[in-house]
Amino acid sequence: MGRDKHLPLTETVYYILLALHEPAHGYLILQKVEELSGGQVRMAAGTLYGAIENLIKLRFIEPVGSVDSRRKVYVITEAGRAVLSLDFERMNHMIETTRRIWISDGRERNAEI
Repeated sequence: MGRDKHLPLTETVYYILLALHEPAHGYLILQKVEELSGGQVRMAAGTLYGAIENLIKLRFIEPVGSVDSRRKVYVITEAGRAVLSLDFERMNHMIETTRRIWISDGRERNAEI
């Protein structure tokens, strides 16, 4: 079986999906992505809303009801969870393979693993 055509996720998409583990509106998503990434990923609103539009088309996220009609709230779908999980497994495999190779040739002393 081949790799899912949506993999690998971009770092931005990965963090958006992770941030939408709980329902959130646009500004909160921006804040969560920055927090989850340790400040490494910062997005402009236009970038976020373009990504949201694409993720809705892919059915990885969906809009949900909100008490504030001025804000659109989104949440990850089961399809979004599945692709996020696949990418997590893909990255874990890369990390474990690297760790195993580095440990076997003594590099673990020279790199934080």
